[in-house]
Amino acid sequence: MRRKRPLAVTTSENAITGEAGMRYAQALFDLADEAGALDQTEADIAALSAAFAESRELRLVMASPTVSNEEKAGALNALAAKMGLGGLSANFVGVVARNGRGADLPGIARAFAALAAKRRGATSADVASAEPLSAAQMKELKTALKTALGRDVDIRAEVRPELIGGLVVKVGSRMFDSSLSTKLAGMRKTMKEA
Repeated sequence: MRRKRPLAVTTSENAITGEAGMRYAQALFDLADEAGALDQTEADIAALSAAFAESRELRLVMASPTVSNEEKAGALNALAAKMGLGGLSANFVGVVARNGRGADLPGIARAFAALAAKRRGATSADVASAEPLSAAQMKELKTALKTALGRDVDIRAEVRPELIGGLVVKVGSRMFDSSLSTKLAGMRKTMKEA
């Protein structure tokens, strides 16, 4: 009997990683678990996700229809070697790119992180802010989320300058949006209706 997997919605570049992305994440999770390499693979995938977050060029190349899947795989293999990713992680990113899913890697990485957090008994939260959060801010946010949710929280932070200020926090299907851009949009709407 085949298990049904939920859709995972991501915020990066408004991409949606559907059932196929979840299958990739689950496959990597299962392989890493069998190999006893969950911690190493989670660290590798988190580093890869950070590389995507930091490099607009990388995201554009992976999303470009003019770059072949083999070229994308070559670029990701070079990146994996430069980053020192483990064999399982390096092979995985190459396979994903050759299968035309290179642009989905950030979403796949988030799905993998959620699976790893669930295994540890933690909840994962995606946090977007206009500027990088300091270590003290991350600690404060983690404490507040732990208090609110009653369990440990793994935070995956993303910088989105278009938010202007404030935070967007997504935990599972719940979203808390205190960004200035959303507040300004609400004020504009209110003024138009008046």
